[in-house]
Amino acid sequence: MTPARTDLSDFASALAARLPGTWTSEYQRHARYEDQFPRTEQLWDVGHVDYIVSQYVLTHDAILHGPDSQRLYVADRPLYPHQFVVAPLTPDENGIKPHHFDGVEEPNGIAVPNDPARAAAQVARRVLPRYEQALEAVLDNTADEPDPPHRPAPPQVDQVLTLTLYGDGALGAPYKSVPPDARMTLYAHGFQYHPHQAAFLLPAEYGESGRALRVHAVVQQLTAKGIGVNLRRCAPTTSPSLPLASPQTARAHHR
Repeated sequence: MTPARTDLSDFASALAARLPGTWTSEYQRHARYEDQFPRTEQLWDVGHVDYIVSQYVLTHDAILHGPDSQRLYVADRPLYPHQFVVAPLTPDENGIKPHHFDGVEEPNGIAVPNDPARAAAQVARRVLPRYEQALEAVLDNTADEPDPPHRPAPPQVDQVLTLTLYGDGALGAPYKSVPPDARMTLYAHGFQYHPHQAAFLLPAEYGESGRALRVHAVVQQLTAKGIGVNLRRCAPTTSPSLPLASPQTARAHHR
């Protein structure tokens, strides 16, 4: 535990009196380490102020309340007896949710000298403009998108093609399960019809990357036509293994 500075309360009050607009100071001592969490968890900082409150036991701090719901956190800077830290706090208005902070740059805090006049000048120049901009962005997001932007469910489709990765490495679909409107697309991207297996299969000779590219092209074209595409892995079977699909075996059955 770092020793508490005796001048934090006076410094925070003097700082508040020198900031632009009307500011008031709320000083608080903490009897236990856990007592600092309700305030430090609201920090709008990913820099050294956040590091300080996560690594040190702070026995006291202050919050400055300013115009337009602005709030600044003021605390000791451990190991630097001639400095304090000042950082913005996140807005606490009703209706603000985590997704309203998406895309908003952290305003972050700074270290300031223990001279209230010099500290106020630095806060006004380096903290408040970024804070005001970030606060305005969050409030705009709250008004424009009150609820999280959940992804919509996929549209219902009348036809679905389910491609199956079989245990022997073959990739394809039983002929009867392939929608008629999807057959030419499969042919165009290298799938072969194997009569003795009653299935469209993608030749193994294309390799993993080649087959992935062809499946991706099939998915793009079929979904554009309103045909859904699923990819499944076949459950293990005890039936005799079938030969892997290849262009040669497919052509042999057409002779």
